[in-house]
Amino acid sequence: MAMNTITIVNGKRNENSPTESSAEIPVLIDGSRHTAQPGERLVDLINRVGLKLSQVCYHHQLGPIQTCDTCLVEIGGQLVRACATTVTSGMSVTTASSKAHAARQEAFDRILVNHMLYCTVCDNNNGNCTVHNTTKLLAIEHQQIPFKKKPYAVDNTNPFYRYDPDQCILCGRCVEACQNLQVNETLSINWEDPHPRVQWDGGSTIGESSCVSCGHCITVCPCNALMEKSMLGQAGFFTGISKESLDGMIDVVKDIEPETGYGAILRLSEIESAMRESRIRRTKTVCTYCGVGCSFDVWTKDRHILKVEPADGPTNGVSTCIKGKFGWDYVNAPDRLTKPLIREGDKFREASWDEALDLVARRFTEIKAQHGPDSLAFISSSKCTNEESYLMQKLARAVIGTNNIDNCSRYCQAPATTGLFRTVGYGGDSGSIRDIENASLVLIIGSNTAESHPVLATRVKRAHKLHGQRLIVSDLRENEMARRADIFLHPKPATDLVWLSAITRYLLENGLAHDDFLRQWVNGLDEYKKTLAPFTMEFASQTCGLPVETLEKVAHMIAEASGVCILWAMGVTQQSQGSDTSTAISNLLLVTGNYMRTGTGAYPLRGHNNVQGAGDSGAAPNTVPGYQSVDDPEVRARFESAWKVKLPSTKGLDNHQMVDAIHEGKLKSLYLEGEEMAIVDSNANHVAAAFSKLDFFVVQDIFFSTTCRFADVVLPATPSLEKEGTFTSTERRIQRLYQVFEPIPGSRPDWKITQDIANRLNANWNYAHPSEIMSEMASLAPMLAGVNYERLEGYKSLQWPVAADGSDQPLLYTKKFNFPDGKARLFPVSWSGPVEKSNTEFDLHLNNGRLLEHFHEGNLTYRVKGIQEKTPDTFVEISPELAQERGVQSGTWLLLISRYGQVRVRALVTDRVSGRELYMPMNSTESPVNRLTSSITDPVTHTPAFKEASVHMQVLPEIGESPLPRVNPRFGHPTPQHGVEVERKWKRADYHFPGNGLVQIKQ
Repeated sequence: MAMNTITIVNGKRNENSPTESSAEIPVLIDGSRHTAQPGERLVDLINRVGLKLSQVCYHHQLGPIQTCDTCLVEIGGQLVRACATTVTSGMSVTTASSKAHAARQEAFDRILVNHMLYCTVCDNNNGNCTVHNTTKLLAIEHQQIPFKKKPYAVDNTNPFYRYDPDQCILCGRCVEACQNLQVNETLSINWEDPHPRVQWDGGSTIGESSCVSCGHCITVCPCNALMEKSMLGQAGFFTGISKESLDGMIDVVKDIEPETGYGAILRLSEIESAMRESRIRRTKTVCTYCGVGCSFDVWTKDRHILKVEPADGPTNGVSTCIKGKFGWDYVNAPDRLTKPLIREGDKFREASWDEALDLVARRFTEIKAQHGPDSLAFISSSKCTNEESYLMQKLARAVIGTNNIDNCSRYCQAPATTGLFRTVGYGGDSGSIRDIENASLVLIIGSNTAESHPVLATRVKRAHKLHGQRLIVSDLRENEMARRADIFLHPKPATDLVWLSAITRYLLENGLAHDDFLRQWVNGLDEYKKTLAPFTMEFASQTCGLPVETLEKVAHMIAEASGVCILWAMGVTQQSQGSDTSTAISNLLLVTGNYMRTGTGAYPLRGHNNVQGAGDSGAAPNTVPGYQSVDDPEVRARFESAWKVKLPSTKGLDNHQMVDAIHEGKLKSLYLEGEEMAIVDSNANHVAAAFSKLDFFVVQDIFFSTTCRFADVVLPATPSLEKEGTFTSTERRIQRLYQVFEPIPGSRPDWKITQDIANRLNANWNYAHPSEIMSEMASLAPMLAGVNYERLEGYKSLQWPVAADGSDQPLLYTKKFNFPDGKARLFPVSWSGPVEKSNTEFDLHLNNGRLLEHFHEGNLTYRVKGIQEKTPDTFVEISPELAQERGVQSGTWLLLISRYGQVRVRALVTDRVSGRELYMPMNSTESPVNRLTSSITDPVTHTPAFKEASVHMQVLPEIGESPLPRVNPRFGHPTPQHGVEVERKWKRADYHFPGNGLVQIKQ
């Protein structure tokens, strides 16, 4: 299918028509005719048609770097770099001429000056080393210029990887990736130095730099200069020996090179590399942390994780964050649950699986018989697969007979889903991350995107830095995205609905709305306009604490942009009016015509890896799989026919209502799968007290969590690396994950445990593989009709809705909105204000959220030694002005007291927060922030108002060390620049272009 190609130039979106983008350009390469696409790089064409051309610094996801000169070809008698040459019609290219070949050899010889070639005893000798393979391709037998050792030591100061300057070929890939792909802007090369090297923050050690350990640099490194420490001494057959012996072997290799040449040495290294295939497995999986949906290969040797290797994931390409790249130690943690546990009094004893499952089935049966099916409830996990959530809701509905089923989207994403269902008809992202990249303006509201969704944030940072994309951020903290923004809005807490509605009114009243779009595609405009009467700019300014001039500037930027994407997360959804604020966001997009094309739309950023999928799979009290209503007779009849049971027809309890029902004595039993609910739910003390009242509580997890302390039975499950299934990311992308390890003995995948319980309750389920579960779900949910494992093989993915023929919709609403008449709906909202407010006693506002290094409460990431080294504990951010007023410094112990509980925590003084606003990460099991939050909820979805909390701060006499050590990247000093800045290399006295003359055919 022809696709429009979009580029961003000076903030404006240019679209080429399908006809233009599919026009083929004739090119002659070595006498053979080929066809290229408009704008295609010559090197990409050469690679695509299968010709062999050396290219050391080029990487298709980074673009031309032009430091290596090894891709030289002849065009019109002149040597040019294929990576920096754009194909033109009639171009005649010669790759095999003696002139081009000699120039490539000369260029590569100068690269080898920087690299000691000892492949056979190198951990990077895995068949994918660019330096090794280029040496072979160019038939290099001897170095014309001998290797020169650099006057720098190996840098081992990062817990996850090391940099060896003596192996670094100065290709600049790592710098380009850091500066212009990840856009952390830490790495550079000091080209003017007599001995250039890659630098972190201009000369810091890696450990004390601004490096966020995302792993981009290691992934794109073409040799062994940057390597994961988990690889060192582990990958090769000879690499695990002592350094003294290894150095001796390297010396032997180098001693025989003058006589044998590199050819013989490379043949030996290839034999050793082939031997590794027998013990190194490479298995594709999908990240288990945030909702971005990164996919990659996991390299393993037995149960040792050698490395995570991203390449061509549909969402992330080569990108990862610290957690996805390095956060997997928990899988082999010694405290994994390996046996079922049964409570006896105040203690637990180990039990067999049969005893534990029999007890669960017996107690479920007894409670159902005595109190009815609605006395039991079930909660699935956003960490589990789609198939596992499907079985959990099927167990609740088809076996027990209750709609009391939910998942953790109630804590974060339900309001965003509601806002989108109200206005456009689907409760998911309007498009893909690449559509966000194509926007001319991105508006981020209540999302710490760089830390909560790091890989997605890199795409915004890249478009903003390189392609003129405009960026507006609204948040209570000046986080990284706020500091990069063209405009940073700092509204008063929980007032976003007001300024969003005021801007919408301003656009409508000043002729800045998209009238044609409204007439053709939107219902309810007249009624909606009436409800905007209270939202004047003056009212918004007074309510939100934002200048009218700033609000008007934002309005005009939105109106003038050719495409606007709005991203939001828990800073919006975890307000008492989270559903209405999310609705206001979609209303604004409709009024400005920012749906139905790339570079536009609504993007609620899902927090967990499968929080979208848990909802899609029917783990909700009011919908079965595919968001079909439980009270729709036709839907219910279809499921009853397939499941051969009678189903309940009334909406069940959500997880917030379940807690109240326990306190009221109505809910007697709870089955909780993979959630740390005791400290993740708001007003945690209230929740814990409820769990203590349950007659029977089953918790299924991989560790003995805080929640497990309240359980009657604890069942040992498996993490994602030990099972198969699918996850659905924030962009509605369904992807397969494959089993990397066998389950640790004694543990079982969640879907098998749920099936075992169901069958003890006479369900007679016979699923042999998760693919069978997905096929059943797809047969019952029209939104997923064409989803099957064959269509998701390997790195293939689908973005729902998926038709029966397998066609999916990466971009929603290209032809109509998801309502019967095909039109969207403006949904009126009103303003009631935050429920919990500060007063003289509780005088400080407490905000909370995610942190880059850890995930959620930290049950997984605190078990990763390197992550714990970077961020060992939680803290509370306090502004410099408040710190001075209260006599606080970083490391001061504080007691935060709310109306609901108290927490002891150390202070971190930072200008990220201001005034009387505090911020506390949610990453702690010892001092969980939710002991301070309330039971107040959004009335529509019952999502707790986590972001509306007021506290009293008591300064304790103890002063400890700063809660963030100096090795945390916050203390670094990035060195932004435009990529590798190769022009500086070209100016060096010792650089000359290989061969005779250079004609650069620019992009």
